[in-house]
Amino acid sequence: MDEKIIVGSEEWLGFPSLGIPAIKARVDSGAKTSSLHADNISTFKRNGTPWVTFEVHPLQNNRRTVVRCEAAVVDRRNIKSSNGTTEKRYVISTQLSAGEHSWDVELTLTNRDSMGYRMLLGREAMRHRMLVDPAESCNLGLISKDQLKAHYGSHEQPQDGLKIGILASNPKLYSNQRLMEAAAEHGHQVTFLNMRHCYMKMDAEEPEIHYRGGRLLNDLDAVITRIRPSMTFYGCALARQFESMGIYTTNTSTAITQSRDKLFSLQLLIKKGLNIPTTGFANSPIDTSDLIDMVGGAPLIVKLLEGTQGSGVVLAETRKAAESVINAFKALHANLLVQEFVKEANGKDLRCFVIDNKVVATIQREAAPGEFRANLHLGGTASVVRISQEERKLALDAAKTLGLKVAGVDIIRSSKGPLLLEVNSSPGLEGIETATGKDIAGMVITSIEKKLRWKKPA
Repeated sequence: MDEKIIVGSEEWLGFPSLGIPAIKARVDSGAKTSSLHADNISTFKRNGTPWVTFEVHPLQNNRRTVVRCEAAVVDRRNIKSSNGTTEKRYVISTQLSAGEHSWDVELTLTNRDSMGYRMLLGREAMRHRMLVDPAESCNLGLISKDQLKAHYGSHEQPQDGLKIGILASNPKLYSNQRLMEAAAEHGHQVTFLNMRHCYMKMDAEEPEIHYRGGRLLNDLDAVITRIRPSMTFYGCALARQFESMGIYTTNTSTAITQSRDKLFSLQLLIKKGLNIPTTGFANSPIDTSDLIDMVGGAPLIVKLLEGTQGSGVVLAETRKAAESVINAFKALHANLLVQEFVKEANGKDLRCFVIDNKVVATIQREAAPGEFRANLHLGGTASVVRISQEERKLALDAAKTLGLKVAGVDIIRSSKGPLLLEVNSSPGLEGIETATGKDIAGMVITSIEKKLRWKKPA
């Protein structure tokens, strides 16, 4: 008994290997596992082993002091919190420093912004080493403000890089991972912002956007807007809020809204004289026959206005099939486009990646056998291709017409020349980076640097 450390209900602890010399912990023998506050958690592999990188704000009510940490992943477990909710958390093993003593402990990583302490010490970490006297506090010693300043003075967020947020839904998506990596490689502070965790304050004098836990996002320099179709309304509302606060967005809310409305975007494109496949739109099933004739008859393509990445797209090979598909969709009150089928495209299309009015890379996508859509998610293949000046100009004009700074422009080659299929405001990076070997994510970051006139310090 005498050899065990007597601790109070709260203690100052340290994690030397994580670069955290002092953090106040809630000592809780009723909790089995120990947890550490962690933000912006992302995984990577080192020598084939899973690792995790994360940010810790070691001082309560202070988000300016940040320690960037990384550690090997021991496990990922379902942990039930004190409020009864279950969360799947990464588990790491690291050295705990408690006064003059130290030993290895396991920690789960979670956001503890809403908790009273940034660290919780559970009984597994204390077993055979500590006794808790709940009437005591800081038995291992107090740490003054001057000591904390000495500890964390070098951990203030650096000011030489930009503060960039990635507004999206899935931090594990290849495109989002690559953008985070590229921003960090360029020396910037990058934060993944899950749209569902953002909320806003609309005020004429002090508009704000907050992140889960109360974090204020007003100090960002730029936001990379990668809004999934199902979140277009709320995502664009957030983008408008950032814009009203003077924060640069790669694609504006207006541009994204225009590109997501397939009918409106096609109307804008043809208004500028850009060629598209002949397309028809009607509301009543009574007009189905004339609608089919309008686009040259069957075979034809039927597209739902709300579809994306090839979903909601049907090939009707005969007139009877076309009538059945169109009338079935209209019976469900679905808005759809009817478009001519360009047979000579032979299941191929071009994806031109445009950044700041420049085509930085192009691939040709070819449909999988038995499939008419040149979609990589459906087993299609991608290869590098050289495009003509006419095709390049068409891609640039399309992105410019919709106001997109970053865009994926889809074009098919027809007997009438190149035709615009669609303009994507959140184009994926995996297919085009893999096929071309180009650092597209880095180019997006460079475009932000140029827009904000940022230069890397010597």
